[in-house]
Amino acid sequence: MKVDSLSWSILECLQQNARLSNAEIGRKVGLSSPAVAERIKKMEDYGIIEGYTTKVSYAKTGYQLKAIITIRAFMGRLKPFLSKISTFNEVLNCYRITGNENIIMEVVLEDQVHLQSFIDRLITYGEAKTHIILSNVVENNPILNRTELIK
Repeated sequence: MKVDSLSWSILECLQQNARLSNAEIGRKVGLSSPAVAERIKKMEDYGIIEGYTTKVSYAKTGYQLKAIITIRAFMGRLKPFLSKISTFNEVLNCYRITGNENIIMEVVLEDQVHLQSFIDRLITYGEAKTHIILSNVVENNPILNRTELIK
């Protein structure tokens, strides 16, 4: 499926607010509500739209720390780590990466004591480096139409 300029406009609306009705999106992009619904369905079917989520405040749910942690896995410990990481409730996102480290993850933690116990669980797999997040500078930036970026 080719994503044309109208579909990009719909995607931009949904990335800003996924709860917009098809009628509201239609008014913004110049289509009828059924036409918007049809395009959204096609983009879902093709996997362009992968799903819808709810943004939750980690601080208001009892997590006072957000951190980025990198892991440089010990020899033979990467595969066991990869099979275990999905069981760690603290992990919001985890990526296998190139470079000196093998893993980078975003985590939320209740406090420094929780951070310490979490790191204690990680260090059996490799060398961990922790970076406490002080604030968000850019978050959930929308994916834009590449042709618009070139102009």
